[in-house]
Amino acid sequence: MDRRQPARAEQRRAQGLPVASAAGALPDERREQLEEIDPSWCPLWPVEWQRAFHLTRQHLAETGRELPTEPGAVVHQGEDLGRWVRAQRFGWDKLTGVQQWMCEHILGIEPAGEDEKPKPRRTQADKWVLILAAAAQFYEREGHLRVPRKHVERIVGEDQEQRELRLGAWIGNQRSRAATLSSERMEQLSRIGMRWA
Repeated sequence: MDRRQPARAEQRRAQGLPVASAAGALPDERREQLEEIDPSWCPLWPVEWQRAFHLTRQHLAETGRELPTEPGAVVHQGEDLGRWVRAQRFGWDKLTGVQQWMCEHILGIEPAGEDEKPKPRRTQADKWVLILAAAAQFYEREGHLRVPRKHVERIVGEDQEQRELRLGAWIGNQRSRAATLSSERMEQLSRIGMRWA
């Protein structure tokens, strides 16, 4: 039986959160014995995180090498330590204060700077706005939206990066999907000269 489950139930109960059942509750004496062995034996975070933390600490102690920071650089007991370290650096704000302290003071992991973090992925709504702007740009230039199927439209996005969008294929797809488009999107396209037939 995993002794963490009753301990987590006790933690939830102490925080005033609902607990499924008191069955298997950990006696105070047993809890004290476990805390003497390892004060962090029952963390609030997932066991997988704790395992990766300990494997990284073990790797540093055994090898004396620098912290792995690249995915695939060090795999220990099936855990990609470089990938885990990178995830902690990039997801620093999602860690608890205790996890941040453990990463920084025990392993030497520091949060990634803004210049290191990957750019956030564009959402479908962001992509729609960008390609709609490309369609409007084409319409303003050409006076129609009869875009050749293979046409690629170059547009500068809000981030000032130039992008090449396959506008011709996209326009054709919107026409064929007209029945499933929202009325809002159909109206947006109609306003910039879309002919549906």
